[in-house]
Amino acid sequence: MNIAAMNVRLTIQKHEVIKDKYGNHTNTWTDFYTCWATPVQSGGSEKLEAGTTTSIDAIDFTVRYAKCLEDLDSTKIRIRLGNAIYNVTAIDPMGFKKRSLKFKCEKVKR
Repeated sequence: MNIAAMNVRLTIQKHEVIKDKYGNHTNTWTDFYTCWATPVQSGGSEKLEAGTTTSIDAIDFTVRYAKCLEDLDSTKIRIRLGNAIYNVTAIDPMGFKKRSLKFKCEKVKR
């Protein structure tokens, strides 16, 4: 792992349901962990949705291992990098050596 290549600061956000004082449940994203990462643009792809072909911007983020990242569920987190939001599709533990984690992501179209 090349520490010098970790040149972008990202924030991992968790999906939570918050209950207000009236008992209403609201879905929200809260900041969970901020760290430096190495971004690697993985090849984009296309998918067919409702009769139209849309492109998918895929990117991988490699971060240093931290104990709090050990049991994350990729369906309940996302990554924020500046103003861009990325859905996490998979988490690769990089050989289970507890040195780094790779988040495979797709950019959210707004």
